Amino acid sequence: MADSAAPRKTKIVATLGPASSSEDVLDRMVEAGVDMVRLNFSHGSAEEHIQRAGLVREIARNRHRPVGVLCDLQGPKIRIGRFADGKIQLARGDQFILDADCALGDQTRVGLDYPSLPGEVESGAILLLDDGRVVMTVDRVVGNEVHCTVDVGGVLSNNKGINRKGGGLAAEALTEKDKQDIKTAAALEADYIAISFPRSAADVHYARDLIRAAGCNAGVVAKIERAEAIHALDEIIDAADGIMVARGDLGVEVGDAAVPGLQKRMIRMARQRNKLAITATQMMESMITNPIPTRAEVSDVANAVLDGTDAVMLSAESAAGQYPVETICAMDRVCREAEREDDGSHTIKQDTRQFQRIDESIAMAALYTAEHLHVKAIAALTQSGASVMWLSRSHVSVPIYALTPDKHTRRKLTLFRGVYPFRYDQTTTDRDLILEGAENELLRRGLVQDGDLILLLIGEPVGVSGGTNTLKIVKVGEHRKH
Repeated sequence: MADSAAPRKTKIVATLGPASSSEDVLDRMVEAGVDMVRLNFSHGSAEEHIQRAGLVREIARNRHRPVGVLCDLQGPKIRIGRFADGKIQLARGDQFILDADCALGDQTRVGLDYPSLPGEVESGAILLLDDGRVVMTVDRVVGNEVHCTVDVGGVLSNNKGINRKGGGLAAEALTEKDKQDIKTAAALEADYIAISFPRSAADVHYARDLIRAAGCNAGVVAKIERAEAIHALDEIIDAADGIMVARGDLGVEVGDAAVPGLQKRMIRMARQRNKLAITATQMMESMITNPIPTRAEVSDVANAVLDGTDAVMLSAESAAGQYPVETICAMDRVCREAEREDDGSHTIKQDTRQFQRIDESIAMAALYTAEHLHVKAIAALTQSGASVMWLSRSHVSVPIYALTPDKHTRRKLTLFRGVYPFRYDQTTTDRDLILEGAENELLRRGLVQDGDLILLLIGEPVGVSGGTNTLKIVKVGEHRKH
């Protein structure tokens, strides 16, 4: 179970599903160290998602620690239709037709849920079905029919996805279903909403506009899973609050060998731009059916931690696997061990940069002081969490405690690497009394003890969002001597 004496910096996101919907299992997952749950809108009803979010928040309140909720939109997953017999077996060299007008498929053809496909492919295009398990080359397009030759055969069953090697399919990032799901996410007060298959900053801005129009203040996470997104990484990262390195569809489109290098580049770029990064897909896939991970999976998780990712994510492992709690425990263990070896190589060097904001300057001063003075903790009194974001982007060996009265800010901060949010209600506007109260709160929780040096960050005037402008170095207990 999670060890409170040695806080884990890297956050764990766990997808909920049939294996993780009961109160008992969810409670044990939170106890094991889940920081955020993912509701996958590709599956389940709106009522199920709302019920699961409510149950998670009730458990989190009972355990006196925030747990965030990430709603993941399905997006324009391009799929084949259904077969009369549920599935077929294809062999290399077979002729096969993707037919936009076909109702029920057979051994020779199958329908499409994306009728635009015939207009977006040409002779020589390579199509990857079922995440690349079946591969076809387009021979010709005749009306609404895409005639193909099978290059890699296998079983093909109902509703499997289609990708084009190298990208190039023009499906809009937000479907009508996504637009309805945004309203569900708003109803359950999602902390983050993940956008599937964005191609550009415009897709992210459009999603944010819809989210705000629904009355929701969730952060926007862009899932990088299209080849086109790689060419627009700068603008997508700038437009979003964070990115998800979605290695499944991305690997199909760009090739599996390209993914590890892209992962490192994306995490580095996100940190440089003061944005969040989540690493996802098949991190501990074998634990769907096994109680321990493979050595390769352990290395995969550890490398993401060493790359500087804010969070690592479980998908089917926690949603449908046999060992959801054990998987979280394994991930917790691996993250902690990797963090012990972390040399800070992913740290963003700020030394020569000109700061544009006072709160960023204060945060960097706190980091410098923490590294050159024997400091036990950094405590930031924050409304919006902006100053905590600056702190979390750099390698710092001491924990960063975010004290805030705002429950929405606390839940958003559960995704920030090295940040530990908790509730702190300011009952006065007197700065010195607020700082003294914050010090006492750290003492009460057993996070510091008398004689420790701590750094306190606060904004004046008190209570103004985004206004952190004061850094104070305090020896715990000193004020009681006066």
